[in-house]
Amino acid sequence: MLKTAQLFIILLVLVSCDKSEQVTYTPVKTEIIAENGSFFIYRNGKPYFIKGARTLGTRYMEQVADYGGNSVRVGYGDGLQEVLDRASELGLTVLAGLPVGAERDGFDYSDSTMVQKQFNRIREIVDNYKDHPALLMWAIGNELDHIPGNLPYDLNMWNAVNDIAEMIKKTDPNHPVMTVIGTGMPEKLAELMIRAPSIDLLGINAYADLNQVSGWLDEYGWNRPFAVTEWGPSGHWEVPRTNLGVVIEETSTEKGALYKQKYREIIEADSRSVGSYAFLWASNRMERTHTWYNMFHDDGSEKEAVHVMNYLWSGEWPSNRAPKIEKLLINGRQAIDSIILEPGAIHTAVIKAMDPDGDSLRVVWELLPELGEFAAYAGQGETKPEPIEDFMEFVDETGCELLFSLPEEAGKTYRLFVYVYDNYGNVGIANIPFYAGID
Repeated sequence: MLKTAQLFIILLVLVSCDKSEQVTYTPVKTEIIAENGSFFIYRNGKPYFIKGARTLGTRYMEQVADYGGNSVRVGYGDGLQEVLDRASELGLTVLAGLPVGAERDGFDYSDSTMVQKQFNRIREIVDNYKDHPALLMWAIGNELDHIPGNLPYDLNMWNAVNDIAEMIKKTDPNHPVMTVIGTGMPEKLAELMIRAPSIDLLGINAYADLNQVSGWLDEYGWNRPFAVTEWGPSGHWEVPRTNLGVVIEETSTEKGALYKQKYREIIEADSRSVGSYAFLWASNRMERTHTWYNMFHDDGSEKEAVHVMNYLWSGEWPSNRAPKIEKLLINGRQAIDSIILEPGAIHTAVIKAMDPDGDSLRVVWELLPELGEFAAYAGQGETKPEPIEDFMEFVDETGCELLFSLPEEAGKTYRLFVYVYDNYGNVGIANIPFYAGID
């Protein structure tokens, strides 16, 4: 009997110790309020316009805070606990993405067992993180309706989204709930409005067509708030192509101008907008190219888009700006000219660039073969190709004029990349695709 009592006391001590090690949080309430036909977020009773970026984990979160941003968007798989804790340290908030399955990944919304299992998992996640002081809102999945090829999706998906939204609002009354959609198949908005009325706001991913979002919402009678949850340069599906169908990427300078224009004309201007998350506040995402969406270069250098967001968030430009690309030519021709180059021959590339601060510039050239196949969705599985070795025959003293040779093999597409660095951690980037063959 004594041993049993002693064991009971030991167990009590252990349980007590476990409880003392648990972190207890005090939630910060976020609410959305309609005022005179407009919508506003209030966080802890104070107005809060989202000045955010989509990060991959905690990398570059310091720059969001330093440059005037106030929030990051992450997926659950990005390490939500670590992101929330780091956000608290930096004075940022987090739009937390919930791991809700999409049909494109094999989820079946007509399978009630699968749907219920997912519902239970989401409830556990929400219950676990709902009181963290850095939490701003929840996002139920990302582009759940999208199946590559714009194939029809199971309308039961919206019912499941609504069930999750209702559960979250009961479990966590302190944080609004959205789901995130893209702009493809615009009629889906009517289906969402009917089947998922419990979401508090809409997350919208849009790129070149961001300027059409307000009209789209008007057409379907969306009279609730929205946040632009992804936006940035023109998408690779939206840009001009060569005669052989190769997409032409905007320069880092052109992208920076687009960030500024879209923010001013749509994100700030629509009375239903509560802010945005710029895409992509990262350096290691490969989608079509390794430079297309990343706002940082793979060595951490900052592109024009980062500096534009610094200005839009804070009202001030950084003390030193990224180099600007004016044009990139091969044999005097632009990418839109559908360049064909003779294999084994010598060709000329010229970059025209300038630095707004008058800094000296260092130019680096790189030749990559174009990927033969691309991922059906979001670049998943794409990796940067191995660069072509020993292609440079001569570079002038400025680095801006290059003589280069091609491999003897015909029938391939390449991209010539140029990176223009200053001495202050900034870079301007351009690339030009061409086909190796006989013109």
